[in-house]
Amino acid sequence: MIQLSEITKKYPDGENSFNHVLRGVNINIERGDFVAIEGASGSGKTTLLSILGTLLLPDTGSYVMDGVKMNAPDVDYAAVRNQKIGFVFQDHRLMPQLTALENILLPTLAFQDKTEDAQIDYAKQLMELTGITSIAGQYPETLSGGEACRVALCRALIMKPLLLLADEPTGQLDAENARNVALLLAKVNKELGTTIVMVTHSDETAAIACRRLTLQNGGLS
Repeated sequence: MIQLSEITKKYPDGENSFNHVLRGVNINIERGDFVAIEGASGSGKTTLLSILGTLLLPDTGSYVMDGVKMNAPDVDYAAVRNQKIGFVFQDHRLMPQLTALENILLPTLAFQDKTEDAQIDYAKQLMELTGITSIAGQYPETLSGGEACRVALCRALIMKPLLLLADEPTGQLDAENARNVALLLAKVNKELGTTIVMVTHSDETAAIACRRLTLQNGGLS
């Protein structure tokens, strides 16, 4: 479903100097895979995830998802991110003025005026799957870290994306909640068939994935 071929990315690092973060990354990801990418701080994990999420374009190389070249000039990146890619961030990024259920449904309003009944029903299914049905009417300030993470996960899944990207999803959680969220990602992967790519510093979290890769010296191994 995903093919990265010879992906490179560099950033300016002082006058006439560049930091080459990615140096020819190659990876094939099949539909339904759950891939964990590990690496030292500064190794380029978030850069790679941002390229997969079309938030950044590579300097060179090819990114193909579901048969479409993602770094082509005519791609509607906003539509791709809304309809094909779900994001789970370390800080959750919930809207404080919206309830848990409203936060989950927020992506449905990107390209339509009103949330459909079927989307509300699916949101409730996701909340049941993740064990947070009881907090549907609560606001983010009243949620625990684990609950907020589950709301963010449901929001990422509401559009039934081809790909779920998780950037250190357990980074701000205690050990017990971190393990629970990691197991929940595995459950989503198995029961919904969602393809997941996760970057993490945690060996325990990475162990939940079906495949583990390491990003070092600008390449994956």
